[in-house]
Amino acid sequence: MASTLHLATSTNPSRLNPILATDSSSAEIAGFLFNGLVKYDKDLSTIVGDLAKNFYFEDEKTVVFKLHENVKWHDGEKLSANDVVFTYNVLISTKISSPYSANFRFVQSVEAIDALTVRVRYKEPYFKALEIWMMGILPQHLLKDEQNLMNSSFNTKPIGTGAYKLKQLEHSKNILLEAFDGYFEGRAKIDTISFHVIADPMTRFLMLKSGVLDVGSIEPMQYERQLNSSFFEKFNIYENISQSYTYLGFNLRNEKFQNPKVREALSLAINREELTNILFFSHAKVCTGPFLPDTPAFNENVKAPKQNIQKAKELLKEAGYDAKNPFTFEIATSNSSDIRPNAAQILQHQLKEAGVVVTLRVMEWQAFLNMVVFPHKFESVLLGWGLSPTPDPYMFWHSKSDKKGGFNLVGYHDAKMDAMIEESQSMVESKQLSALWREMFIIITDANPYLFLFIPKSITAVSKNIKNIEPAPSGIWHNYIKWEK
Repeated sequence: MASTLHLATSTNPSRLNPILATDSSSAEIAGFLFNGLVKYDKDLSTIVGDLAKNFYFEDEKTVVFKLHENVKWHDGEKLSANDVVFTYNVLISTKISSPYSANFRFVQSVEAIDALTVRVRYKEPYFKALEIWMMGILPQHLLKDEQNLMNSSFNTKPIGTGAYKLKQLEHSKNILLEAFDGYFEGRAKIDTISFHVIADPMTRFLMLKSGVLDVGSIEPMQYERQLNSSFFEKFNIYENISQSYTYLGFNLRNEKFQNPKVREALSLAINREELTNILFFSHAKVCTGPFLPDTPAFNENVKAPKQNIQKAKELLKEAGYDAKNPFTFEIATSNSSDIRPNAAQILQHQLKEAGVVVTLRVMEWQAFLNMVVFPHKFESVLLGWGLSPTPDPYMFWHSKSDKKGGFNLVGYHDAKMDAMIEESQSMVESKQLSALWREMFIIITDANPYLFLFIPKSITAVSKNIKNIEPAPSGIWHNYIKWEK
């Protein structure tokens, strides 16, 4: 009998194309459909081969990838080195707008030496020389004549090399993936993955409780207050500190946020501990800066600012604001989970104590991204970033990433930071690199372009009907092709 894994996603995926998947729903689903040349191992400690059987450095600026010989695309064509060259050429072309393109700016050339060997030369040593090739590879034979990849039908009818292939994409209803018989690591044990598109977090929770979903995220409030013993008889719980943080970002192009005293005042007016405790009980930690704990870039000497309403009021007064002329701004966020709208309300309440008047705008995720975030039409945004174990400050903090499709959403510009980022990118000596990252950590947190808020723990419930799950630092998904139901 065919087996189906039932999952939920909060939004319709916008593009099931790995180089254009910028929202979490698209990225999650594309992850089942495409492979990169390499990936992190389950402990997030080492980069290992994926489509590449092996790889090695010829010198400090040249890496060679040898592909597995038995990889097929979902349409039966064979993967070749030309697909890798093609993917690189698409990423650097002016025809697409992808934040991931920035990762490839140090590549000098990508060449197919033979059908299964790719040589990548860099302009200079690059600390992410391997990691950027976690990017999903695209099929040249299907896309070589595509004139407009941004609007291509491929984005809704993708053909990849992954363990699953797309069977059905019904917007706002159901997305079905089926196991690919020709997958090079062996066919996945579960026949079908069904993603139910459910915008409302409470509906997702009720579907999980009733057993309609096999795997689902649980909010801390639900975990602590809304589950009884019968739930835990049916589900196993896995808890991991997430590789992500949530922040309130100010639009620094807007004059009212250009005064550093204002940003510092807003930072001192909020109580991060209280925010984290109300939202998460003990299932999160306060975020102190742009890089995550347990990574080489984390600076443990930087502590989160303590709430100081008096000092916040003084700084606002120095900037020309008081009870008669209060500082006012809008926080825009999305309703894709309960957490951020609730966080926005708590921030609104906390800032009121310092005389700051906050209005809230809560939107559906795609509208939020397309009408607010990417066109930079906001005063402040409550958002989060998922980060890799090797951070790339260029994507978020370099002036050149303040562009259409770039991830420097708040318009942060600092010539010293730009120079440090540029210097760091050709460093391959890890101690030197870590020291420079830790210095960046201080400069960014001192400038308050964001108020760094919290790092959630992810609480995942998995039906006890699913076998062969092996929790690891990377989470539970690293061996999903071996899962059985």
